Amino acid sequence: MAESERWLSVEEIAAHLGVSKETIYRWLEKKDEKRRIPANRIGRLWKFKASEVDEWMKSGGAEE
Repeated sequence: MAESERWLSVEEIAAHLGVSKETIYRWLEKKDEKRRIPANRIGRLWKFKASEVDEWMKSGGAEE
């Protein structure tokens, strides 16, 4: 992961993945940590690293 990689918002990560914001929020609500999209909460905002989310997708994290 690049040190200078910036944090992405819910809107930005949804656009990056080609899904809706609602899908991102649904992935954030998953009880099983392996199934939950990797994210960090800063106050009321969720922030994402594209590299972490891409890795999660590749490992099958988004599968139901």
